[in-house]
Amino acid sequence: MTATTLREVVRRPTALLLVFALPLVFYLVRLDVPWQAIRFLAIGVGWAIATLSLFSHVSSRHLDQRLAVVGASPSALFLGRQLALLGIGAVVAACYLGVVLLTQDEIPRMGGIVLLLVTTVLISAPLGALVSLIIGRELEGALALLSVMALQLLVDPEERAAGLLPLWSTRELSAYAIEDHATASLAPGLAHFAATLALCTAIGWAASVIRLTPVRLATPGERH
Repeated sequence: MTATTLREVVRRPTALLLVFALPLVFYLVRLDVPWQAIRFLAIGVGWAIATLSLFSHVSSRHLDQRLAVVGASPSALFLGRQLALLGIGAVVAACYLGVVLLTQDEIPRMGGIVLLLVTTVLISAPLGALVSLIIGRELEGALALLSVMALQLLVDPEERAAGLLPLWSTRELSAYAIEDHATASLAPGLAHFAATLALCTAIGWAASVIRLTPVRLATPGERH
């Protein structure tokens, strides 16, 4: 399923191009303010990978159903697709780590930038899968994800409700990477990341298993 997903994505060059290009727009718009540029970059990467995940899961529904009927494991189908999306996300994250290295002279913790981008990709792939279960159309799902990302940028991060947003951890981890004395941001950022990743993955996997598990019909001889 991982190879199949990669082939599907390659056959959609426009979507793949947007995945690579859109985070750059998020980054360049605030390049004059480094800490904002880094956080905007993470949000851009998150939206791109989540949207690609949404497209992949929506477009593959009929294929997954046919594969499940002939004996493919629903868990393997879900996890294989997620693995392919994470691989693409890793490439995107590596490219933008290079962009940061070329455009930012003084980053106190470059390892924090790596952590920020990796955790964002890890959350975004199952987030897109989760949204695909709620909104089964590509355009509407992409707009829903865009609304979520807009909230991430606009809501006051100090408000309690901000912690309910899936990429709230990007604020804490970007602060850890850029601010000299922001080591206290690491623990809450990682805790929020771990909880969000576990929740999105568990719900997406469970829903996929329930949806794709074939229903066994009783044969005429088994009926009483």
